[in-house]
Amino acid sequence: MDLASAFLERSRHYLATEYRIKLRAAVESLPEGALWWRANEESNSVGNLLLHLTGNVRQWIVSGVGGAPDNRYRAAEFDARAGADAVTLLSALDAVLDEADAVLASLTAADLASTRTIQGRTESVLEVVYHVVEHFSGHVGQIVLIAKAQSPGAVRFYEDAGGLARPVWPSLERR
Repeated sequence: MDLASAFLERSRHYLATEYRIKLRAAVESLPEGALWWRANEESNSVGNLLLHLTGNVRQWIVSGVGGAPDNRYRAAEFDARAGADAVTLLSALDAVLDEADAVLASLTAADLASTRTIQGRTESVLEVVYHVVEHFSGHVGQIVLIAKAQSPGAVRFYEDAGGLARPVWPSLERR
């Protein structure tokens, strides 16, 4: 497998599978009322982060790389103090992740070297994909931290097997 194909395959795996499973498990572990809870006014709730991830993936991959119309209002993602329930927010994110996966599946090595201008910055498509994956990962980490604080013991992705972290998160995937 060439390097471009390997990069795209791994990026698709993280966004469409691993991060999606971990994020969903963390969100579904939240107790009633915790979805829009904020540690303080400068912090984001899980609800805000779900809105933000949906907006980011749509703007950068679906629109920026894939060419779909971009009508994102980024500030609203953080300004919200209440809103949709977890099922609705996860459904919207799932739809965007599916769209992004289709865009990523269509890319070639030549596409990765081409450039796009998104949020006023011109970057290669490879940089765009890399940014979205690392950005998504960071916010999944925040959501997992909030879920672990709100529901102690409910979120577990690895089993310690003789000093090795054996993934148990694949078993959390909805069939």
